[in-house]
Amino acid sequence: MLNGKTIILGVTGGIAAYKSVELLRLLTKAGGDVHVIMTRSAQEFVTPLTFQTLSRNPVQTELFNLMGEREIGHISLADRADLFVIAPATANVIGKLACGIADDMLTTTVMATRGTVVLAPAMNVNMYLNPIYQGNEERLRRHGYLFVDPVKGDLACGWEGEGKLQTPEIIFQEVLKALTPSDLAGESLLVTAGPTREEIDPVRYLSNHSSGKMGYAIARAAWRRGARVTLISGPTALPAPWGVEMVSVESAGEMYDAVMARAGGSSVIIKAAAVADYRPVLRAGEKLKKQGGTMTLELVKNRDILTELGKDKGRRLLVGFAAETTELLHNARKKLSEKNVDLLVANDVTEVGAGFSVETNVVHLLHRDGRVEAPGLLSKEAVANLILTRVGELLRERE
Repeated sequence: MLNGKTIILGVTGGIAAYKSVELLRLLTKAGGDVHVIMTRSAQEFVTPLTFQTLSRNPVQTELFNLMGEREIGHISLADRADLFVIAPATANVIGKLACGIADDMLTTTVMATRGTVVLAPAMNVNMYLNPIYQGNEERLRRHGYLFVDPVKGDLACGWEGEGKLQTPEIIFQEVLKALTPSDLAGESLLVTAGPTREEIDPVRYLSNHSSGKMGYAIARAAWRRGARVTLISGPTALPAPWGVEMVSVESAGEMYDAVMARAGGSSVIIKAAAVADYRPVLRAGEKLKKQGGTMTLELVKNRDILTELGKDKGRRLLVGFAAETTELLHNARKKLSEKNVDLLVANDVTEVGAGFSVETNVVHLLHRDGRVEAPGLLSKEAVANLILTRVGELLRERE
């Protein structure tokens, strides 16, 4: 996700500096070319060698070191930076930046950069709530600096309250968003994901193998692209995506109610959930005991959420999914027409790399004009962005 991007990671002197190591790992794992600048105080908590080993780039600590012949270090780095993130950002460095002070390698490079700057503050709660600090933060926000707000918790100083560094994973997500064009800004996306569970008794239920990974990837990608996202999810083992409104449901009936209650405020609905087609006619109040050689379970059909949405679509865009095991394109074309969707994402779950619980997918995108796209094996993040790119194109066509 960060291939071809140059990122400067600034580390300042706070106990939370050790968390910057994990942030560096996430940035490099995503393909970023990361250059670390450490203040002298930061080196009291973590050694430059740690960051140099993980980034595979020299760590900059002194203003008057030259990176090479005819290159001035802070200018060379600033010119190459697509994004500058400082985590942790102390009250001291934020105060310097707000007042235009550039007296070390870190602050001088920030002053010279033309890229986006993301600050993740970490400090004592009383420092964070100090009106002088708050005024400095507001001044930087007005100048276009982005902030990843700290969280409440136990602080290293013994106090409890706001000022704890946000988690490296969330800072990473904010970095990705800052580097992503906001082509879906102003849109409200409703995404469904995961399986549903239809209870047989208090112990057993009917379900499927859906992991929810595809729907969650779409929700994350849509948030990064500027949309307001609501994710309605069946039971999964996945953490809730950052920045997304999360609605948890269990059964197909609960998902139907949750979708219909929110459909009216959505400009795009993407139905990636694997919703149960049937449920037991009766749900036993007690655990059913084994008896005889066979057992008959009577089922009744659930309401089809995609069909109901297609009946009264209005100007909303509707994207459906079709998980098949045979006659993929034939069944997908039929669903595209019958459900009245604008785009259908179909995959054969028996194909290698396209099944449940894996990080990849092999999809076919069917358009209403008859076009079929088959991009081949992609990560689910890449599939999510491809779907959202097509959604953006459809939205612009309607405008």
